[in-house]
Amino acid sequence: MTRFSFDVKALSLMPRREARSNKGDFGRLLAVCGSEGMTGAAYLAAKAAYRVGAGLVEILTHKANLIPLQTLIPEAIVSTYDEGYDKNKIHASAERADTILIGCGLGQNVLSLELLSDLLKSKRGEAQLIVDADGLNLLSKNRSLLKYVRGGIITPHFLEMSRLSGISVNEISENVEQTAYNFAKKYELVCVLKDHNTVVSDGGEDIYINRRGNSGMATAGSGDVLAGVIGGILAQASRREEKESLLTYAALGVYIHSVAGDIAASELGEYSVMASDIIDSIPAVLKRI
Repeated sequence: MTRFSFDVKALSLMPRREARSNKGDFGRLLAVCGSEGMTGAAYLAAKAAYRVGAGLVEILTHKANLIPLQTLIPEAIVSTYDEGYDKNKIHASAERADTILIGCGLGQNVLSLELLSDLLKSKRGEAQLIVDADGLNLLSKNRSLLKYVRGGIITPHFLEMSRLSGISVNEISENVEQTAYNFAKKYELVCVLKDHNTVVSDGGEDIYINRRGNSGMATAGSGDVLAGVIGGILAQASRREEKESLLTYAALGVYIHSVAGDIAASELGEYSVMASDIIDSIPAVLKRI
């Protein structure tokens, strides 16, 4: 494997923004996130996607989150579901999207599994797929669904990867690069295996090793922010004629997220960083382009 890392020059890989443009030119992200009591996961993912430049974010979430999300992030479209939901309505949301992020705070109940299964099996056109958090935990219990993630991105931490792969956390910790590579190659996807030096592999020769970030980023919601950053980048890239590889965009998202975390830590100290602070530091990263 050929290892590579990014520095500030990598920001030039961000999808370009033309002066004459509209929100449609910067992509539509569908964030299937949040459940009862987990409003924050949907909010963090959606706001991170907007901060990194997505043109439009639609949040598909449990009806309990409607009012809080409309208050927290009025820029987003909020669509809801509950028991006995309208599958056609949900499929329509998926068909409109350029990128679909599913799993942040989704829950692991019967309704969450049904929603995940329906969306994975739906006709998404060319929409790119990112599966995170509870989406990964549901996949680990329903491995037959993994085939529908082919060509997409997964963003597990060690415990989620252990559940997905059947490999112990200790073994993963000792073989991070090989674990990411093997899983990505087997299931034909991009694996973002989160660690203090996050590894990104698509099962090919090149493997990204992140060298930025700090302990302050080990905080609730940080993973939701990362998923939103990657989703926002992919939504924009979907509207460009010339694109980088999925591996490159996933790695770029990891890099931007970690540099934003470093900026937040430099201002607040590593003890005091919250996930929302990482989002608030994204503009300082992107201003360097």
